[in-house]
Formats: sequence, C-alpha cells, structure tokens
Amino acid sequence: MARLFGTDGVRGVANTPPMTAETVLEIGRAAAYLCKKQSDHYHKIVIGRDTRRSGSMLESALTAGICSMGVDVIPLGPMPTPGIAFLTRSLRANMGIVISASHNPYQDNGVKIFSREGTKLTDAEEDEIEHLITSGRRKLVVPGGIEIGIAKRIEDPGGRYIVFCKHTFPPNLSLEGMRVVLDCANGATYRIAPAVFSELGADAEAINCEPTGTNINELCGSQHTEELAARVLERQADIGLAFDGDGDRLIAIDEKGRELSGDHIVAMCARMYKHRGWLKNDRVVTTVMSNFGFLTAMRQLGIEHFASSVGDRYVLEKMLEKDAVVGGEPSGHVIFLNHHTTGDGIITALQLLACMRESGRRLSDLARVMRMAPQKNINVNVKRKPPLEKLPELQRAVRRAEKELGGKGRVLIRYSGTQPMCRVMVEGPKKQLTERLAQRLSRTVKKLLG
Repeated sequence: MARLFGTDGVRGVANTPPMTAETVLEIGRAAAYLCKKQSDHYHKIVIGRDTRRSGSMLESALTAGICSMGVDVIPLGPMPTPGIAFLTRSLRANMGIVISASHNPYQDNGVKIFSREGTKLTDAEEDEIEHLITSGRRKLVVPGGIEIGIAKRIEDPGGRYIVFCKHTFPPNLSLEGMRVVLDCANGATYRIAPAVFSELGADAEAINCEPTGTNINELCGSQHTEELAARVLERQADIGLAFDGDGDRLIAIDEKGRELSGDHIVAMCARMYKHRGWLKNDRVVTTVMSNFGFLTAMRQLGIEHFASSVGDRYVLEKMLEKDAVVGGEPSGHVIFLNHHTTGDGIITALQLLACMRESGRRLSDLARVMRMAPQKNINVNVKRKPPLEKLPELQRAVRRAEKELGGKGRVLIRYSGTQPMCRVMVEGPKKQLTERLAQRLSRTVKKLLG
C-alpha cells in the first residue's frame, strides 16, 4: 500500500481517498492518541485551514476525531500555515494541524501537522500516525463522559499573528512611502498580509483578496504572477509580493515587473544578514534544485552553502544540523530561524523589504547579487524506478555531459517523489548547450526506463 504521507503531509482531491472526511477523522484520532502518549499534561491541538470550499468539511471531521480521543481543539479558521505553527507554540498546544493543499487548485486539499515546537513532523512521527490508523491500535483507548474533548475558540488569533510578523521587521526601519502590491492568491493571507504591511507604514494595495472557496490560486499568487507584475508596472510600485494559498511561500516582482525566485530572495537576504552579523556561521541551506548561479553567488560572497533534499522540512533539518539561520527553496519557501520555525511568506517579504530599506537600493539592483544560469528541465515518464546510480549507461551519459559543461554548470537527475516520473535538469553557461544536453540525457532515461 502506498504511504499516506507524502513530502508535505497528506494531499489529494477533496472527498476522494485519501482526502475524505472518514480518513481525516482517523488522522485526527491518531494524532490525538500520539499527543496523549507523548505527554501526561492537559492536551490540546490547534487547527487552521486555508480558504478552500472543502476546508470546513474536513475541519469538522478532524475536530470530531480529535475530541473523540479526549483531546481539546482550538479552531482558528482561515489562517496562514506559518501562523498556525506560531500559535501552536504560543498557546503551548501539543500539535498544530493545517488543512490546506498549498499552491494546488481548489479541488485539492491536504493535512500537514506541526509539533509543539512549531516544526513539521518527522518521517518517523508520520509513520507512527499512519501505523495507528492502519493497525487500529488507537482504538484501545476511547474515553467517555467528561473525558471527551471539546472545541474552544480564542479571541483574535489573527491579531496575535500580525503582531508576531511585525516584530520581525527591524525596529529602526520603516516602510513609510514604499509602494507595495500584494497578491494574496485568494488564500489564507487575505486578511493578515494587508494589515501587516499597512500597519508598518507601506502604501499597500492588495489584489486577489476575495476568496470564494473556489478561486484560491486561480491564475494568481506565487504560481501565476502575471497580474501582479502588470499591477506593479501600472502603479509604479517598488515591489510586488506574491503569496501562495496557505501563505508559506513568497515570489517577488521587482519594480521592472520581473519575477524573482526563492534563490534570489535567499541570496539578497543572506548578503544583508552577513553584513549585519546575523548570518550564523556564514552558512545557508537550500535544496539540490537551487540554480547554479546561486551557488556561484554564495562562493563570491564568502558564504558556505549546504544542499538538502527537496522539501522545506528537509531544508530545516539541514539548517539545524549545520547550525544555519537562513535557508530556502527556489519555489519561495524561505526559513529565517532567528524569527520562525518554518517557511513564512509574510516574514520573508519583510526581510526582503528590510534589505531594500537598509541599502536604499531598488529591488532590481539588489537582485544582481546573482545571475541565473540557463536551466532546462525535462520530465520523463518511467515504468520503473531502479536506483539511478546502478544504471551504468546513464552514469556514463551524465559524466559525458558534465565534461562538456567544464565546471560551469551541473546535471541533476532524480525521481519524482509522487509520480512515475524522472526529472532531468541541466544548468550551464549557455542556453543552447544546456538544452542540448538535457534533451540527450532525457532520451537516455526514456530508453532505459520508459
């Protein structure tokens, strides 16, 4: 049977296995069982969601499952994922659970779980929850009467998170006079983000802030920045900030309407952090997908780089291992461990704005810290997934391509974690060479595995 938890929790089409009310109820029961196993103290779990139509249905199922195991629930309603991580710690809850499918279309939904420390569960902890569901072991303890859990709301959870976000912006700086356009993706940041930036003094305009339950991420947000770029140019704004549906990632638009990736954001912020003496051990962590141009920029800045597997929780694991405070992904998940335990689009935006304010430079100028290397990505459907290192013909093809790149690029071939697919990526000094090598390698992969 396929593993229930993927690289970022459980995800699928809402009301279709595994994202049914029945499965989510069982996830709630198993999570509550684990909470009681880990601690003898008063037990409570924070629940939040994004703005999808299916969110209230799954929230009800999750709440019922948790309360049926004798654990209380604090429902937060629509709230950015990093806000739930923060409130889990702030309220001293045993866990925080998010109902969201991040940047996916509204038909999808998902469940991801935070520990009491505000970090995503490890693979081992997710495996234990899955085993509790499949084995039925959690049914050994079913409380009754006064021991049944209840749902208790708190006053103004959004206000608490807004204050938290604002405190991450340097107190000696102000956003007065700065024109900012926000794209909230009709998602979980639709109330929080406009308040944060306007209260810090920015001339902030927000678009895609009218969620209907079916328009989250629809041609907007971090996956679709065309409307935001056009609005930045129209308003002659200083910056555009695009969040995804659950608010844990950020893609920026400079004043010329050009999109900047997570690699650009990490590079700009790492440089500022090093200048301010905040970049602990002069180290950053990004995934193996970071652009070769980013790696070159880090070397030039004298910043040591470490690569993690794809996924923001693997970035965090590597940051903790290497004692780094800045890390992220090209997709826009960026973690500032001096501020938060997880990727936070709003906090990332505030750090980027601090770069601009402190330097007095335009975003397009700051982005010159790195030059994107030409990159070509090809997805190849495969029928099997043997270890790539045990395919001699493919390894010879990779070595040949690396020789042609002459140390001015790289090759990365890996399997998709969720689909029967092999991903071929080549970066190099010139677009034509990069595309030619990627096509050649993808033909080799298709021949061997297609």
